[in-house]
Amino acid sequence: LAAWRYIGATGGFLFIAIQLILLVEFAHKWNKNWTAGANHKQMWNGLLALVTLILYSIAVAALVLMALFYTRAEGCMYNKVLIGVNGGLCLFVSLVAISPCVQNRQPHSGLLQSGIISCYVMYLTFSALSSKPPETVLDENNQNITICVPEFSQGLHRDENLVTGLGTTILFGCILYSCLTSTTRASSEALRGIYAAPETEVARCCFCCVPDGDADAEDRIANRGGQTVIYDEKKGTVYSYAYFHFVFFLASLYVMMTVTHWFHYESAQIEKFFTGTWSIFWIKMASCWVCVCLYLWTLIAPLCCPTREFSV
Repeated sequence: LAAWRYIGATGGFLFIAIQLILLVEFAHKWNKNWTAGANHKQMWNGLLALVTLILYSIAVAALVLMALFYTRAEGCMYNKVLIGVNGGLCLFVSLVAISPCVQNRQPHSGLLQSGIISCYVMYLTFSALSSKPPETVLDENNQNITICVPEFSQGLHRDENLVTGLGTTILFGCILYSCLTSTTRASSEALRGIYAAPETEVARCCFCCVPDGDADAEDRIANRGGQTVIYDEKKGTVYSYAYFHFVFFLASLYVMMTVTHWFHYESAQIEKFFTGTWSIFWIKMASCWVCVCLYLWTLIAPLCCPTREFSV
């Protein structure tokens, strides 16, 4: 058990880190793809501005709502500090992304990436605050009352079986989706630092799908009457076989650590899986800060190492 504690913690952190790296890569890929289209059509500039405005509106609204529902005049010091710190980090990375020194080295850097990161940081902040153990104080009648949580959420945990079943289903669904999206060819190439050249980018709304050029090529083959073979794994897989199973191995460790409250298995009960613990709270907050640091490093790395070639 002592060995599995460290193995599970290491694997769980690696699984979280892979998802955060791919999130940062997704933000840069989105902005680079739509920026490539802005050179030919002004419509893409309008879409960039609209999506950026929506993302920042969501982030600001989430920050305001968390300040209203998860803080109060007396107490809730943890919540006040963390909401302020995370909001300040989002503002900081947004200013860094559009600073002249970063723009000179990375013309594709912009507010779209920082908007995506800001929304994700606000989601992790909300998730962490929801996972924090409730704080109680004595009221004027010397009765314990729960503070620093929304009043309407206190009645959601009355039917613990319903909450546990629904929450567990969502959790495993998210983990399965993360595994499948992390093991695609594009994702594995991104983790190795292999990206498409900017001049080969074809702007499209759903930039994760097959480019129009590839689709036209397949149509031309079909018109010639030849057989189109998309996946032929007779000699080798079209994905990284070892990486695929390695990610699922990390996900298994992450699930193990999650259902045992990060190896506090003595007090772990599935019926109280979503009542909140300090370990889950700090894991989510640490993930939030790691995500900000990863994105910030992609911005300042070309400045710190000017002789190296960076591409995102």
